[in-house]
Amino acid sequence: MNNSAKYDFTIIVPVYNEEDNMANLESRLSAYLTEASVSACILFVNDGSKDSSLQLIREVCGRNPHFYYLSFADNRGLSAAMKAGIDYAESRLVGYIDADLQTAPEDFNLLLADADEYPLVLGIRVGRKDSWFKRFQSKFANGFRRMMTGDGVADTGCPLKVMQTQYAKRIPFFTGMHRFLPALILLQDGGKVKQTPVRHFPRVAGVSKFSVWNRLIGPFKDCFAYRWMRKRYINYTIAEHNLNN
Repeated sequence: MNNSAKYDFTIIVPVYNEEDNMANLESRLSAYLTEASVSACILFVNDGSKDSSLQLIREVCGRNPHFYYLSFADNRGLSAAMKAGIDYAESRLVGYIDADLQTAPEDFNLLLADADEYPLVLGIRVGRKDSWFKRFQSKFANGFRRMMTGDGVADTGCPLKVMQTQYAKRIPFFTGMHRFLPALILLQDGGKVKQTPVRHFPRVAGVSKFSVWNRLIGPFKDCFAYRWMRKRYINYTIAEHNLNN
C-alpha cells in the first residue's frame, strides 16, 4: 500500500518544464486541499523536465504532507504521465489537472459531486481564454473526434477530470490516449460520462507544450487507431471465483 491509499481522491498533475508555475501550483493546490469535498492528495508526475521543475517538486513535497511525486527518467508525454499517475494511485478516485492552472482546482468539487454515480466526470471550459486560433483547432479536433468515436463529449481536451479508479485502471493506454478518455470509459461495462461546466483562465507563466501537430494531425491519426481498437476491445464480468477460499 502506498500513501495515496489513505485518501479518497488523488489529483494527478503532469509537469514538464513548468518551473515558473511551481510556486503558484503549490499555493493553489494546497489551498484547495483544505476545502476539497473529499480527502485528497496531490501526485505530481515529472515528465523528464529539462529545467528545475523536479527540484522544485521535491521541495514542494517536502513542505506539504499531502503532496507526492513520481519522476520519469526522460520525457514520455502527457498520456504516459497520466498512465503512471493512475497506475500508482490507490485512492477510490483519481483526478487530473494541467500544471498551467488554466482551470481552477476549486472546480474539482463540482465534478466530485457526481463522481460516485459516473465513472468519468469531466469539465467543459466556459469562456475559454485561449487565442482564437487555438480555439479553432480545438473545435475542429473535438468535432472530428466526436464523429469518429461517438462519445458525444463537447470538450475532451478540458484539463479537469475525475474518474473512478477501478475504471481508470482498465483503460487501454496508448500515446494520445488522454484525448479519448470519455470514449475509452464508455467502452467498459457500466461506463458513463458526465460533463460539467468549469471556469477557464489564461496561462500566466510558462509556455504551452502543444502545437498544430499534437492538436490536429496527431489526434486525426489516433482516431483511426481508436476505431480499430474499439472493434477488438474485450469486456468480461466474473460471475464467481474461489481465489479467496
